Amino acid sequence: MIVDPISSDPPDLATVRVLRLDLALQIARHVQRIGRSQIEAARALGIPQPTLSKIVHGRVNDLSLELLIRIATRAQLPLVLLTGKDPAEAGVFVSGSVAPGRAQRSRLADLARDELSASTQRLSPEQRLDAQLRHSELLADLQRGAMNRKP
Repeated sequence: MIVDPISSDPPDLATVRVLRLDLALQIARHVQRIGRSQIEAARALGIPQPTLSKIVHGRVNDLSLELLIRIATRAQLPLVLLTGKDPAEAGVFVSGSVAPGRAQRSRLADLARDELSASTQRLSPEQRLDAQLRHSELLADLQRGAMNRKP
């Protein structure tokens, strides 16, 4: 059972805390995907290694949301920040990107959109992040497929 550490916070502070944690999770996933050591990744992101360690381990209460956004920008992560009526609706997702004019309807794109839509309606914040990661992977597969068809 997961205990909600933000339930005693006012909704605005709870939302910021959720966004901070989700953003840290997206940065940590990026570092893991690129396969660099924390020292190398921290150097590339322009931050001290202990700061990256805090991010990777989710100890971000003393880090500002602005700093985390700047780090994500340096990592060239296309992000979407969501808020809602309830702090549990908040989240940070890596957005898939398709070159302008290249977006095409396909079964794979429809599957990715459907999966994203369903995840935002019925899943916990952590499950939504996993679904968004899968969505981003599907969009990347779609983009690679479109690029492979270039004349």
